Amino acid sequence: MIAVLGPYAGFILLSYGAAALATFGLTVWIVLDHRRLSNTLAALEARGVTRRSARAAARLAPETPLETQA
Repeated sequence: MIAVLGPYAGFILLSYGAAALATFGLTVWIVLDHRRLSNTLAALEARGVTRRSARAAARLAPETPLETQA
C-alpha cells in the first residue's frame, strides 16, 4: 500500500493523520462544550431564568402554558 503512494508516502500519511486528529479534537471539543452549555442552561432554568423566545411566545399566546409548547 505504501509503495503505491510513491516517495511522498510519509508526508501523505502524516497529513491524513493530522487531519484525522484535528477532526477528532474538534468533535470532542464540540461535545464537551454542548454538555457544559446544556448544564448551564438547565441551572439557569432551575433558578427561574427564562429564555427571551419563551417570554415572547408567552406574550403572543398567554392562554397557552409554556410547558406544552415544543
